[in-house]
Amino acid sequence: MLDIAKIIRSKNSGPWELTLDIMMDDQEAYGRVKEANVLINETIKRLYRVKDDDIITNMYFDPAFAWKCTIKRPWLQGSVGERDTLGTQQHAPLLDIIVPSPGPKTKPTTNGVPHPQANGLLSNGLTNGVHHNTATSLPDRSSYSALDSIKHIWSGLGLPEKALQGVDLEGSGLGLPSSFKIGHLAQTSIALSALGAGLIHSLKTNSAVPRVSVPLRHASVEFKSEKLYVLDGKETPSPWGPVGRLHKTSDGHVRIHDSFPNLRFGALDLLGCPHNASRKDVAQKALDWSSVDLETEAFQNKIVIAALRSYRQWDNLAQAKAIPNFPITIRKITSGPPSLPLNLHSSQVDKCLRGLRVLELSRVIAAPVAGKTLAAHGADVHWVTSPNLPDLPTMDRDFARGKRTCQLDLNSSSDVTHLKKLAPAADVFIQSYRPSSIAARGLTPEALSILNPSGIVYASMSAYGPFGPWGDRRGFDSLVQTCSGMNVSEAEHYGDGSPARPTPCQALDHAGGYFLAAGILAALYRRATEGGSYEVSVSLASTMKYLRSLGQYEGKTGFNCVDPEDKKEMVNEFLEERETGFGILKAVRHSAKVEGMKVGWDFMPKPLGSDAAEWLK
Repeated sequence: MLDIAKIIRSKNSGPWELTLDIMMDDQEAYGRVKEANVLINETIKRLYRVKDDDIITNMYFDPAFAWKCTIKRPWLQGSVGERDTLGTQQHAPLLDIIVPSPGPKTKPTTNGVPHPQANGLLSNGLTNGVHHNTATSLPDRSSYSALDSIKHIWSGLGLPEKALQGVDLEGSGLGLPSSFKIGHLAQTSIALSALGAGLIHSLKTNSAVPRVSVPLRHASVEFKSEKLYVLDGKETPSPWGPVGRLHKTSDGHVRIHDSFPNLRFGALDLLGCPHNASRKDVAQKALDWSSVDLETEAFQNKIVIAALRSYRQWDNLAQAKAIPNFPITIRKITSGPPSLPLNLHSSQVDKCLRGLRVLELSRVIAAPVAGKTLAAHGADVHWVTSPNLPDLPTMDRDFARGKRTCQLDLNSSSDVTHLKKLAPAADVFIQSYRPSSIAARGLTPEALSILNPSGIVYASMSAYGPFGPWGDRRGFDSLVQTCSGMNVSEAEHYGDGSPARPTPCQALDHAGGYFLAAGILAALYRRATEGGSYEVSVSLASTMKYLRSLGQYEGKTGFNCVDPEDKKEMVNEFLEERETGFGILKAVRHSAKVEGMKVGWDFMPKPLGSDAAEWLK
């Protein structure tokens, strides 16, 4: 925002109120800020630690190319201890708001259908004096190619545009059978992460950014990597539990996620079923509930069940309106001198990220993909898992590649203390816990930036993002697809009369993981060029919103290709064979190539907790 706005200021608006102003020089800058939809109530609540009731006005003033927000002062002007009597020093949090670069000029859309405009601008409503959008703003990126998406996101992250000259995207076609442009998303997200790794290498070696290539077929296959490996001669086991998937309710459907035993038993308890109940038993009990009631009760009990919704139903929710249009959010935590991590300078240069130290606290797919991606480019990734959660063979065998693995119990004060001893030497901290859960253990972005004053990138992966009323809810790819309208739309395009149809892969998980890796590398670039510590946030929901903005193939045309899961010989050319702690593993190798650099994993999967909780010397 600092680079776009002409004026950013704060001032008193009476003894009880504070007004924030941002003014632009021209229509282009003003339109960019307004289109980005970053000056929403959720942003103000996060930056100024206020509640909805504390926001009196949040509005744009078109004639002056300006935005204004008035909030309640946390204390009366002139109170004892007051350090800013005039209120003129409260604008600083606005300076580092990331404003994505504008995409091609498009009509605003709601549920994929253009809606009326007023003087070329979105129509807006006022409720209780607070500015709200009347509908979810969904950019129309249906004309984008994969290269357009790469340029849009790269530029939105504030990265040097010259690097974009070295991107090669091989192949054409669909990629995977779906109405959604999953092949496009795969090429885009994987290429962004590889280009980011090349950018860091160029800083490290004071050289040009190396060329990056990502073939469409290989990238699409990699989006199904956890379903396509063969271990010790055996094919991938099913990741699903015995009672999950889609269930009919009294007024619709819900999807139950039961991969972890604690989630399965929690759902069974909520439905009044014994722990040995069958899927048929669960189906019968679910009929006694309305979909939204069961979803709400589940969330309140820390269980993951999602109501099946259409786009129109999802778009009406406050949570849908709170999701940013840009898939990656970067926030500066603290300032500091510009620097790359020291270990990057002292390490060999066979891989782009050799020497980078990463602590990863995660499970399942999305965040582990981010860690696995950084490891493919040479990072030392230490995967910290809980001894209280079981092994997940389907996911853990694939996403453990490239990582060392230790176990620490975050419910144990001694283990949390040990983790905090590792943190000062970490350059990147990846986590996928709920905000309240990670904060309760003293592992917030601010806390870790204090532990690592030289600079750290704190990367968070979540289901619904840090904005909106669902910010502290658990969730998984399949549930976000269910509640957001994706499954309904996919079924409508396929046309077999089913109420819902999942995509052929966990597209949000995979793309979200690569987006998180790209965001981490963008934040490392900012640390090197501007200094400081940064928080990177990606959610499955923001990834869903980007995928949806790309549009869908007409009718059933997007399904006119073969799913590699149904024709395994299609993937043989993309497999590598390695020895692991579980036997010989044949799995999909990384689809990105970086000119002149090695790409791939140094470590292979082994039982969780096999390594000591310490850094490599």
